[in-house]
Amino acid sequence: MTATSFDLWAPLCVAFVVAFAATPLSIRIAHRIGAIDVPKDDRRMHTDAIPRFGGFAIFLGMMVSLLIFGRNHEDSMSAMIGCCLIFLFAVVDDLKTLSPIQKLFGQIVAAGAVYGTGLKIEFITNWFAEDGGNMVLGNVTCCIMTVIWIVAITNAVNLIDGLDGLAAGICIISTLCIGYIAYIHGQYVPTVAMMVIAGSALGFLPFNFHPAKTFMGDCGSQLLGFAIAAFSIMGTVKGATVVVVVIPALVLGLPIVDTIFAILRRLINHQPISMGDKEHLHHRIMRAGYGQRRSVMLMYCVSGILGIVAILYSRKLFVESVGLIAVAIMLLYVILSETSNRNVNVRGVKIKDKKNCENGDK
Repeated sequence: MTATSFDLWAPLCVAFVVAFAATPLSIRIAHRIGAIDVPKDDRRMHTDAIPRFGGFAIFLGMMVSLLIFGRNHEDSMSAMIGCCLIFLFAVVDDLKTLSPIQKLFGQIVAAGAVYGTGLKIEFITNWFAEDGGNMVLGNVTCCIMTVIWIVAITNAVNLIDGLDGLAAGICIISTLCIGYIAYIHGQYVPTVAMMVIAGSALGFLPFNFHPAKTFMGDCGSQLLGFAIAAFSIMGTVKGATVVVVVIPALVLGLPIVDTIFAILRRLINHQPISMGDKEHLHHRIMRAGYGQRRSVMLMYCVSGILGIVAILYSRKLFVESVGLIAVAIMLLYVILSETSNRNVNVRGVKIKDKKNCENGDK
C-alpha cells in the first residue's frame, strides 16, 4: 500500500491535537483522584507536588488516532488491546503503588494478550547465513521472545522517565526514526502506528518540558514503551525483520543501556533490582553541572544519533553505523568525564562571588 503525505501526517496531527487538548483535563483529574507526585526522597528532581496523570492524555491521543487510521488491521488491534491493558495496570500503580512483582505481572499479562491475539515475533534475520535467510522460531520460543521484548522495552522507557520531558522526547525521536524505517521498507501500518505514538507524546511534551506542569506517570511511560515495543513487532516482508528486533533496539539504545547498567549496579551493590537510585545516566549528567533543560537536550542528541544509526543500519550501511555509535560514545564520555573538576570550579566561582559581595557590603 502506497502512503501519501496525508496518510503519514494526519495520524500524527490527530494524536497531537487530542493529547494536547486532553492534558489540561488530565491535570484536573489528577487532583481529583489523588494522582500527585509528592517528592519524598532525594531521588526526585522536583521540590513541589506535581500531577502525574499525563499518561491519560497520551492514551486518549493514541487510541483516538489509531481507531481512525489503524482499526482495520488485525495486528494493530492486537497491539491496541495490549496498550489498553498496560494503561489500566499502570493507572492502578500510579494510584496504589504496586509492588515490583505486581507491576511485572501486569506487564506480562498485557504482553501475553498481544501474543495471544496474534501479534508475535515469529522469525529473526539470520545475518550469518550466506543468503541472509530467516530463523523461524518455534511456538514456545516465539511466545517467550515476544513477551520478553515487550516487557523489556516497557521498563526501559519507564526507567528513563526521570527528568522533565526526557521520556516523552526520546520516545518522539525513537518513533519517528522507527516509522521512517518502516516507511522505506514499505510497511504502512507500523509507519502509521509510530506516527501516532510520536504525535501523542508531542502533544503532551509542552506541558512536561522543564519546568513541568504535569508528569506522565507510569500510565504514560509504560504505555509509550509498550506501544513502541508492540507495534515494532509488525513485519510482513523479509526486510522487515530488521524493523522487528534489531532496529528498535538500536533506536532505544539509550534507555536500554541505562536499564542494563542500573540492573548490574544494583546486583553488584546487593540491592533490589527495583530499588531506585540517582546513578542513572540523566542523574550523572545533572551532576556534571548541567541543568535539567540542557541535560534533557543532550540526551535528545544522543538518542537522535542512535536513531540515525538505526536508519543507516536498516540500509546495511554498517561502517557508517559503527562510526556514529563511536561518536555517541565519545559524546557521553566528554559529558560525563571529570565532573568533579567542573563542579569544583562552579562552586569556587559561587564562593568567590559571595565573598566579593560581602566585601562590597563592608
